[in-house]
Amino acid sequence: MLFHGYTKLVHGVDKIAAGLVKSGLPEFLAYGVYIGEVLLPVLIILGLFTRLAALGMCITMVFAIYLVFWEKLFLLTKNGAPVIELPLLYLILSIVIFFIGAGKYSFDGKRNK
Repeated sequence: MLFHGYTKLVHGVDKIAAGLVKSGLPEFLAYGVYIGEVLLPVLIILGLFTRLAALGMCITMVFAIYLVFWEKLFLLTKNGAPVIELPLLYLILSIVIFFIGAGKYSFDGKRNK
């Protein structure tokens, strides 16, 4: 997710804002991408506030699936893979991280001792 966020840091969130407006949502929600695709992945990598960050990333992915992939939900690529494969993987992994936590060698692990 961090690489997707980096692209938005470099090129902006204008396309996302347009998609939000098209879906009837407020344009300012596009700036949440910086939180969902930059800050939260960094927190997960560091193992800091991991469960909260994973929950936020889960919400980010639900928004992404709804806004970008909803009409393509059951389509397949030319190779036979689901179009929604990568966003679904991010969603499932964020749910898994939410339930298992950060682990022994994270900042969360050091704080809890």
